[in-house]
Amino acid sequence: MGLSAGIGHNRGPDMTGLSWRTQCWRAARARLLPTLPIEVVRLRVRRAAELGLDYKTYAGVRASTGHDLVAFLFSSNALRVLRAGQVLSADRMVRLGAVQAAGLIGLAVPPLQAADLAQAAPVLRASHAAPHHLASFAEARIRLRAALGSLPPDTVLLIGDHGLEAEWAAAGRLAGYLPAERYFGS
Repeated sequence: MGLSAGIGHNRGPDMTGLSWRTQCWRAARARLLPTLPIEVVRLRVRRAAELGLDYKTYAGVRASTGHDLVAFLFSSNALRVLRAGQVLSADRMVRLGAVQAAGLIGLAVPPLQAADLAQAAPVLRASHAAPHHLASFAEARIRLRAALGSLPPDTVLLIGDHGLEAEWAAAGRLAGYLPAERYFGS
């Protein structure tokens, strides 16, 4: 059997663990959402459009982190730049060029080099080597932090095109992961 809980204890849920904090967060969020002023909603709809995101995605990221997005990390897979000498497609170039007030950073997935990605997608502010797909969380975090520089990680959204890339968001403690087809359309 289990441990004795003591006199007066009803063996209810542990109020110090993750599940309790999650419950408190959900309850607080539920109380906040119906009372959000319309002016704030309008500002956030406008901000989502500036970032090239639909409102539901933007609001979800904003609600989960508590911060606005200041940058995007794009894997070279998401940009469809897979080898040296390849250029970013016109539709993706237009889509990235329309992003206002957010940094655009590229992650070159091997065998592509960071310099090749920078040449293929000049709209990116910077290009860095991506973490290896099978890298440990610690190794991936180091690579991602180097790519972000001084940017707080929970203000950066990762746009990727591979299931293993989604793990980078957790390793780097980023704002989240968004599949490329959802960001760029199909």
